[in-house]
Amino acid sequence: MNVTSFSRSGVSDWILQRASSVIMLAYSLAVASVVIPGTTYEAWTAFMTHTLMRGFSTLALVAVITHAWIGGWSVLTDYVTVRMLGPLGERLRLFLLGLMGALLLVYLLWGVFIIWGFS
Repeated sequence: MNVTSFSRSGVSDWILQRASSVIMLAYSLAVASVVIPGTTYEAWTAFMTHTLMRGFSTLALVAVITHAWIGGWSVLTDYVTVRMLGPLGERLRLFLLGLMGALLLVYLLWGVFIIWGFS
């Protein structure tokens, strides 16, 4: 197992990325079902602050983070290599993976704070 991959194998990553896509599609359709002309702020707020919708929003956020990590990891391991960049390639890839991981963690925490209204 590569220490920088998201799961045990490429097949697992592929399945996780497809599953995260389905979750994001379902979330988009759920939100789009409410965004119709004449929707009031109060109705929108009630919909988005309902506990089930907050949970679904959190699940969708985790799906976006998972999807982004797998996609970013795939791109970086394909294009930032020792073969292409020499000895610097491995260090640069690990730095970029660390930076991406840190940013995704910040986005996850920030999103959870926004969704659940922590202050």
